[in-house]
Amino acid sequence: MHTTINQPRGRRIAIIGAGISGLTLAIELRRRGLEPLVFDRVAELREVGAAVALSANATRYLIERTGIGAGLATAAASVDGLVFRDGRDGRVIGRVSSREEYQATCGAPYYGIHRADLQKLLVDRLGGEGLHLSKACERIEETSDAVRLHFTDGDAVEADLVIGADGARSTLRRHVVGYDDAQFSGCSGWRGIVSPEALADLPDPEAIQFWMGPGGHLLHYPIGSGEQNYLLVRRHDGPWEGPAWATADEEGAHLKAFEGWHPAVQQMIGAAPTGDRWALFQRPPLHQWSRGRVTLMGDAAHALVPHHGQGANQSIEDAIVLADCLIQSLEDGSGWDAARQRYQDVRIERTRKVQIASATTADVLHLPDGERADARNARLAAPDAWERHLGWIHEFQAARSLQPASA
Repeated sequence: MHTTINQPRGRRIAIIGAGISGLTLAIELRRRGLEPLVFDRVAELREVGAAVALSANATRYLIERTGIGAGLATAAASVDGLVFRDGRDGRVIGRVSSREEYQATCGAPYYGIHRADLQKLLVDRLGGEGLHLSKACERIEETSDAVRLHFTDGDAVEADLVIGADGARSTLRRHVVGYDDAQFSGCSGWRGIVSPEALADLPDPEAIQFWMGPGGHLLHYPIGSGEQNYLLVRRHDGPWEGPAWATADEEGAHLKAFEGWHPAVQQMIGAAPTGDRWALFQRPPLHQWSRGRVTLMGDAAHALVPHHGQGANQSIEDAIVLADCLIQSLEDGSGWDAARQRYQDVRIERTRKVQIASATTADVLHLPDGERADARNARLAAPDAWERHLGWIHEFQAARSLQPASA
């Protein structure tokens, strides 16, 4: 078998991975006249993970570029500000931005949505055009003028450009880097989704909240169903010794790890089975995102820990910038090698900063009681907390980074 990309030689694009980044890129490229093919190893698209927080640096493009704004507003919950709390006594340490202030400052909404709902919106928008499932890429063959992808079912496809959008455990990253460079972050966590009826003690249910304490934190936010999505994170002693990124945990281990925390925390994490315990891995920043005609985006390029909630958002930024660079290269004749280099040049520093900020946030959230924790609390309570700590992430407009400085 041989799948064909229905574009002239020189314009054939294959996207590996039908997650948020790959689908967003495919939608944007098709909107602008290209016909990429998207391949994914799964037989049915079912997003791994519970939910995703979409901040304004991503939602502006989902609304303006992909055309899913109306569906997004219906399927998602609009987040009403960000609240930092002490995990033991529940007191508010800092409250940053209301729903209205956020929209006015950032120019787009902050949403919480189930991953499956977001993926369905994107798949429906793509309309099935160029989407191929049950296609696991096992080998990449570079030639002088193309790249051939070989799949485990015996099929093959030839392309001029291959985009690795296959997530944090990317096969294409191993092709680019040469080895598996995943790094354990020192934290592990539990995930869950809880119905509002089980959360009588929960204050500020429409906000995204961090409950902080020595050695751990709880992050949660509402999603469109009215439920709360949570990630419970604990500092992990020693290396991760599980056989995989997630492993079955002893029943009630998460409750034991957070004994003595506020009743609202106990109520939330005790209301739904957590299943596996997840090791939180990250990837080191790369100096080169491409090898030959293969380039990376999203978690494949810069997998980060979730403490700023930016994984999906940075992937969407990547998709928009990469699409803009590719289209510009067709318009000015500079070629796709130049487009990929420009895409990397534009994105590499931004994603590196977000990776570093995400990793160090855990250290800040997990401080033991004492002077450093008191200083952190004072910073989060200060009137300029948004400008100092969060504005540079949420207010960022990726498409503007392609404009000349004079713009």
